[in-house]
Amino acid sequence: MTETPDAQKITSLLEDFRFGMFTTIDGGKPVARPFTIQEVEDGGDLWFLVSKQSSAVQQLAADPRAGVALSSNDSWVSLTGTAQVVDSQERVDRYWSPVVEAWFPDGKDDPSVTVLKFSADGGEYWDTPGSRVATAIAFVKAKVTGEPIEGDTGKVDL
Repeated sequence: MTETPDAQKITSLLEDFRFGMFTTIDGGKPVARPFTIQEVEDGGDLWFLVSKQSSAVQQLAADPRAGVALSSNDSWVSLTGTAQVVDSQERVDRYWSPVVEAWFPDGKDDPSVTVLKFSADGGEYWDTPGSRVATAIAFVKAKVTGEPIEGDTGKVDL
C-alpha cells in the first residue's frame, strides 16, 4: 500500500520526537504516562522498552486500545491504535543504552524487561512553519494582519 502524503508527513514528524505520552484504558478511563520512543516505523508504528509488571502492560492485557501524543515547540502528533507486548531479546539488545539502565538496574537480561509495539491505525498532526523564529514571525504576522497563522495539519487513517 502506498502511503498518502499525510501518512508520510506523520511518519516524518515522528522521527523528530524522543518522548511521547502513551495512553491506555484503565476501567474505562484513559491513563497517560511518558514513554521514550525507541524506534519509529513507517505508518506510525512505535516501539518502547517497558517492564512486564508496569501498569501499562497490565492495562493493555485487558484492553489493547492505546494512544500516543507527542509535542515539540512547533509540531504535534496524536495517534490512535493498539499495543501489545512483544517478547524479543533481539529488540531489547538493540534498544538498550546506559540511559535505559536507570529504569532497569538489573540490566538488559532482567526477565521483566520487554518491548511494547504500538500499531497506529489513525492520527492527526499539526505543524507550524519552521523553527521557533519562523513560528514567532508567523504569530506576529497573524496578529498584525488578522489572518490565521499558517501551518500544516492533517488527519489520516494509517
